[in-house]
Order: sequence, then structure tokens, then C-alpha cells
Amino acid sequence: MAYVITQRCCNDASCVSECPVDCIRPTPDQPEFATTEMLYIDPDTCIDCGACVDACPVEAIYAEDDLPASLARFRDINAAYFERHPLESNFDPIVPPQRPPKELGTLRVAIVGAGPAACYAADELLRRCDAEVEMFDRLPTPWGLVRAGVAPDHPGTKTVSGMFESAFRRETLQYYLNVEVGTHISHEELLGHHHAVIYAVGAASDRHMNIPGEDLPGSHSATEFVAWYNGHPDYADRQFDLSGERAVIVGNGNVALDVARVLTVDPDELAKTDIADHALDALRRSNIREVVVLGRRGPLQAAYTSPEFLALAHLKGVDVIVDEAELELDPSSSALLDDPDAEPSLQLKYTLAKEYAAGRRDPANKRIVFRYLASPTAVTGAERVDGIEFVRNELVEEGGQLVARATDQTDRLDASLVLRSIGYRGEPVAGLPFDERRAVVPNEHGRVLGEDGVPLPGVYVSGWIKRGPRGVIGSNRVDSEETVEQLVADFIAGKLAVPQGDRGALKALIAQRQADLVDRAGWKSIDQAEKAAGKAAGRPRVKFTTREDLLKAARG
Repeated sequence: MAYVITQRCCNDASCVSECPVDCIRPTPDQPEFATTEMLYIDPDTCIDCGACVDACPVEAIYAEDDLPASLARFRDINAAYFERHPLESNFDPIVPPQRPPKELGTLRVAIVGAGPAACYAADELLRRCDAEVEMFDRLPTPWGLVRAGVAPDHPGTKTVSGMFESAFRRETLQYYLNVEVGTHISHEELLGHHHAVIYAVGAASDRHMNIPGEDLPGSHSATEFVAWYNGHPDYADRQFDLSGERAVIVGNGNVALDVARVLTVDPDELAKTDIADHALDALRRSNIREVVVLGRRGPLQAAYTSPEFLALAHLKGVDVIVDEAELELDPSSSALLDDPDAEPSLQLKYTLAKEYAAGRRDPANKRIVFRYLASPTAVTGAERVDGIEFVRNELVEEGGQLVARATDQTDRLDASLVLRSIGYRGEPVAGLPFDERRAVVPNEHGRVLGEDGVPLPGVYVSGWIKRGPRGVIGSNRVDSEETVEQLVADFIAGKLAVPQGDRGALKALIAQRQADLVDRAGWKSIDQAEKAAGKAAGRPRVKFTTREDLLKAARG
């Protein structure tokens, strides 16, 4: 019997180093690791020891005999990867990372942000060094997109926060939540109290379609909608019109699929999750019967991952609709699919689309409809959204790449709700340089670069603000390790200024400026209160969704 990795995989590679026979791929030192959808276990090499199960932070690994029906296909998905990439075991000894000499003393680091990138960086620092870490976030709660971005019906993915919680129990890490850098403390003051500052602030805004009608009532970003149903306090009071029967999502990445599921699954199923109460109430009253997902390129180029696409097949009371005509491939896409070196995930993506196209449909069910090769040209409506116009595209090769080019064919869909899901975008960080084109802080392996291309002493970045909004939660682990490696090397080389203020001085400074600081004890009080309310309701937790309620809970 072998173990099998499933769609919940967060790709943080915790399991890779634990495997005694080195049968999990890809590994962090392989180029495809940065873009892979998930990790895989070779069924012919696995010795059924279970070490990977204990190491997995998101409960994504099952014994093949224990796979639930909805995940059974992942047995073949894991095996197919190794048919394409025969296992070559690598038992080269692992070289431990360099540790600072004890005589250098304690390394003090501030981390701005409390999401996965920040947490992985903090964990790496605490494992590598005699370190003191202060973690700052403008929200009263930690975990970033794990709390406010992961879909409520994916609870396994959220369990990664338990790994962080366990690693941060000691006072070597202190929380400064509900504290905004740039308002309550400046960048310069952070540097004055620490050897270094790591900015792991993510990509806070979203990209726009730049078409007429985009700002009409009823047209929103998926970012807003996701934050709303996840109980983000900045979005709890948002209103979304669910009175019509059709919603359109522009973009077909995993976030678009999350939104489509939330709009169509039975609210009674969502009632078992940590979805925000206000969102659950609204979804119970929703009239949405059909969600159309528009993608500008073809089915092979869709941005969603194969595991997330596969998961739609197991939604109760929801049909997944693909028109067979939408699956006709252009010559270049056909050649890509027929290439014997094509990744199994690409073939799976197309196979699933064909299965959905041939599937049975129940008129009583809600529908998720996929439309490919379509780009919006206008959101229509007088006072609010009543539809969306789009142009049909064709794929052409330009510079060796397949790009979508508009044809003269147009179409329109009636809709009362339009959500754009075309990508996140980083925002400038006060006091740091910013690359407007790439929407990242310019850096070299995590070291922030000044306008002259020279690293700024003591300033680093990690996560989406470093590399752009791509990858899954676990992608931040390797990214953060790279940043911490540069930081520690600079500390050892004596390139970091000695802090002028200690922990006591920092705490006193923040106390003067933010009376509503949420520290470790405050977050623990929030966490316990939410879980207690959840237990009473048969749910993982019931979230507080306003700052007032969060701060009241923090005070006990």
C-alpha cells in the first residue's frame, strides 16, 4: 500500500524531507517546484511508513486504501506524474544552513505582515538563529489569507495555521496586531529597534478590467467577495446583489472556482464551515442559479489547477457545464496536448473538461458554466449591472507564446452580478522603492534594492510583494527560506546595524500610540471565543467580523 497526495496539498514541502526513501516529487531544488500544482508520491517506492502524513500541515495525504470516493482519482494522478518523471532517488547528504556564531548575540527582526509568507519567515528565523521576532499586522488577527482568503469549504487548507501557532508559542515571537506600520510606527523606527525588517505584506489590491461599466453597482472584484464571505473586518458591511439568477465571474483561476462554489453549493453545507454569518444569511436568500466563468484563453491555458477543477465534480446539487464546441483546440494547443513530454496535469485538465461536456445534467441543479476564449468588453446597465458583453477570441502564436486575440464575434449574457477575478496586485510600501510595472518591491533574492540597484541595509521582502501574486500557500516556504538566508548571511557578515532600542522600548513606544494593541494574549482570547462559539453551533469557529467585536473579544 502507498500513500497518496490529494488536492489539499499546499506544496510547502514539509513532507519531502521526512520521507526516508525520497519518493516525493518535485523537491524544492527542482525548477518545476515553483510552478507545480501539488506534490506527488511514487507508488512503487513508497514504503507505507506514514512519515509524510505526520509532516503534512494541511491533511492532504491519505493511505490509498483510505481515500474517500471524491479523492480516489488522485491515486492515478500521483502515479501518472512518475510515468512522466521516473524517480531518481537523491540521497546526497543535506547540508544544514549556516547558523550565526553565539558571540554575535540575539538577532532582532521585525516582520510586517502575519500571513503565510510572514509566518514561514518567522519560523525559519526561530529555527536558524537565537532570534527575537516581532510580527506586525494592521488587522487584530494573524494568518492573512489563510483566515481571510481560503474558501470556507476547504478547512483542511486552513490547518497550516495550527503549525504556525505551535511554532510561535514561545515569547521569542511577539505579536503586534492591530498595529499599522506607517501609522503607529514608522519604517525608520522599526529599523531603530531591530537588526532587520522583513516586509511580507502580500498583494492587497486587485487588477481591473478597464472596460465601460466596470464601476456600476453590482460589479465587484472577487477579492472583495472572498473577503466578505470570510469575515474580513474591512469588508463585513459590503452588499452584493444576489437577487438575479445569473452571476458572471471574469477569470478562471482557483479564486474564481472558489467563488463559483460558494455561490452554488447548498448553504446548509456552508453552515458547517467558518463562513461569516452575514454571508451565510445572504446566501440562504440568494436567487443565483447559474454562475458563468469566463476565461480569455482556451481550456488548456485555464488558470485553475487540475485538482480544483476535479473537485467540482463532487459538488452536490451542482452541474458543471462545458459546451463540447468550446473544447475544439487550435493546432498549437493540439500539438501541446499530443506532446509525449506534456505534463500529466495538462492532459487531466482537458480530460476533465471533456467529461464535464459529456456529463448528465439535472434541470433541478444549479450550474457552473465554463466559457473559454472570451474577453469582456463592457459591463452593461443603466443604474446597476444587467449584463456583460464579451468578444470571442482566437489563440495565435506571438514570440513563441500562445496569446488571445479578439475576433469579430461578440456575445452578451444577462447577469445581475459580475465579479472580476483576474489577479491580485501589490501596493507600494511607504519608505520603500516600488516597481510599478511588476507591482513588487524590487529585490534580489529578498534583499530590497534601492534606486541605484544596491541593497538597502537591513530591509528585506518575502511572499507576493517579493515575487508577485503567484503560487499556493506552501510556495511561500521556499521563498521565505531564501529571504532569511540572505538576512542571516548579512548578520554574520556584520552588515546590519545594531538596534538602538530593545523590546521594552518598542513595547512602550507602541503602547503610547495604539491603545488597542492586540498581543499574544489578546489573539488567544479571540481564538478561544470564536472556537467556543463554533463548538456550540457545530462549526470550526464563528468569526468576529468587526474590529469592535474583535477588540472586545481580545480584552476578554
